[in-house]
Amino acid sequence: MRYGEATVTVVDPRSYMTYQPFLPEAAAGSISPRHVVVPLRRVLPKAEVLTGRVTTIDQDRKVATIAPLVGEAYELPFDYLVIAMGAVSRTFPIPGLAEQGIGMKGIEEAIGLRNHVLEQLDKADSTTDEEVRRKALTFVFVGGGFAGAETIGEVEDMARDAAKYYTSVSRDDMRFILVDAADKILPEVGPKLGQYGKEHLEGRGVEVYLSTSMDSCVDGHVVLKNGLEVDSNTIVWTAGVKPNPALSRFGLPLGPRGHVDTQATLQVQGTDYIWAAGDNAQVPDLVGRKAGNENAWCPPNAQHALRQARVLGDNVISGLRGFPQKEYSHANKGAVAGLGLHKGVAMIVMGKMKIKLKGRLAWYMHRGYHGMAMPTWNRKIRVFADWTLAMFLKREVVSLGAMETPREEFYEAAKPAPAPAAVAKTEEKAKAS
Repeated sequence: MRYGEATVTVVDPRSYMTYQPFLPEAAAGSISPRHVVVPLRRVLPKAEVLTGRVTTIDQDRKVATIAPLVGEAYELPFDYLVIAMGAVSRTFPIPGLAEQGIGMKGIEEAIGLRNHVLEQLDKADSTTDEEVRRKALTFVFVGGGFAGAETIGEVEDMARDAAKYYTSVSRDDMRFILVDAADKILPEVGPKLGQYGKEHLEGRGVEVYLSTSMDSCVDGHVVLKNGLEVDSNTIVWTAGVKPNPALSRFGLPLGPRGHVDTQATLQVQGTDYIWAAGDNAQVPDLVGRKAGNENAWCPPNAQHALRQARVLGDNVISGLRGFPQKEYSHANKGAVAGLGLHKGVAMIVMGKMKIKLKGRLAWYMHRGYHGMAMPTWNRKIRVFADWTLAMFLKREVVSLGAMETPREEFYEAAKPAPAPAAVAKTEEKAKAS
């Protein structure tokens, strides 16, 4: 795009983009959380970045209503619109889930999970109460897809390393539980590698319960549909995602699951000035449809989202200049998953051939692929630097849970000091008389 040809405005409640495939490694301390996010103002110096939310869209007037972080809402006119709001955790009305659950959709949740797990080890090490220790050292993960399997693999690795520095906590004291309503985990890499992943986790002491779900978790008392009941302070919810529910307020055509319905050009159905891509878009999978699957849609993963973004950018410029639109088409290249340090599974698609890898080699494929897919060279270099340093330095196992309430200690110090006991008694007698 030529300078001055258009004004690009980005509206987002956060001033950064998160590369979500690295959240499990951030939760385990393998990557610095700062290196998993890309600051929008830094990488988009010629764009206007507004920190706020789009609450409504008036398509007839071509106006979006913006709710900023502070101040009154205002209207922002547009000529062309891109919908890329991503997805949120898909939850169910399970008693206790909203109060007890920890998601894995943002870097804040990954940091919080890391601090929380290490705090549980601190708590267990500081008491001899077996009930308190058992609840602190029981970790329940719901969802066996990429997010769930990778997160439990990374966190179990971290907890195992951290336990070496505690006198009264060992890995044998911990209980890791993975629950999924499906009959397999890691369905993206195929049944054989999924079975390998299950057996690998079980070999590390993780209890895997398939074809079951969680009925309730009120006050940390987890009840599974298969009858298992445990008490846990840590309930991680990774049971899928759904499109951002705000989409329902924009008057856009939506698919049966709430995604924005688009053409293969990524243009929203029925419009020539709105595009959508990524997790919030229902994009036809042209490769799958050519193979005979008339209802094939692109899955919501980083592999497609990154490639759709490039096509979308070109199509917006083509629309601006009156040129034809290009259709998005991408053949699946496979899938990779890390299950902790030096452990993983990978399925690489090369034409009609599928190469299946497991163990250390698959882990290298996982890191290599996502390391290069990470946006901007600045972040690529920082991520690879984190990995390189980790080869020579031990993992950091420090909990910074106080970050969540940074003013608490200052508040306690600033409160008026209580009166000495003798003075308090004198004041009470004076009041009584």
